[in-house]
Amino acid sequence: MKSLARDLADEPATLALGAALAPGVRPGLVIFLRGDLGAGKTTLARGLLRGLGYGGRVKSPTYTLAELYNVSNLCLYHFDFYRLEYPEEWADAGFRECFGGDRICVVEWPERAGDTLPAPDLEIELTVTDEGRHVRLRARSIAGQRCLEALSG
Repeated sequence: MKSLARDLADEPATLALGAALAPGVRPGLVIFLRGDLGAGKTTLARGLLRGLGYGGRVKSPTYTLAELYNVSNLCLYHFDFYRLEYPEEWADAGFRECFGGDRICVVEWPERAGDTLPAPDLEIELTVTDEGRHVRLRARSIAGQRCLEALSG
């Protein structure tokens, strides 16, 4: 499967990367966002939503665990599992039904759910560097590969 790596100088570059992913996003896509606190996961999700045409407020779902955005004909769930106390808690909260079908799921801190989440189509890892951020994008499915091809093409 395809992977890409880039350096991002600042927040506008992270927003731009998220927006650039938008043309490749399709219903049913699952995206995992990995990285330490402050690495830019929510910023990247905000850029993606802006690229999809969402003009409203995009906030971190750290305390609510999930935010739902309806954009055109797309339904995007933005999850943040940082505060999960045990891996199955996301399913116990009823979020399992949000995955699949025509919904797009963007998940921050997927490792907090252990191996109970559906497999991602695309994994994005953000790392803080002295120069800004480094991002590695890895396709984990054909849908994820199409998303990366739209980004690089």
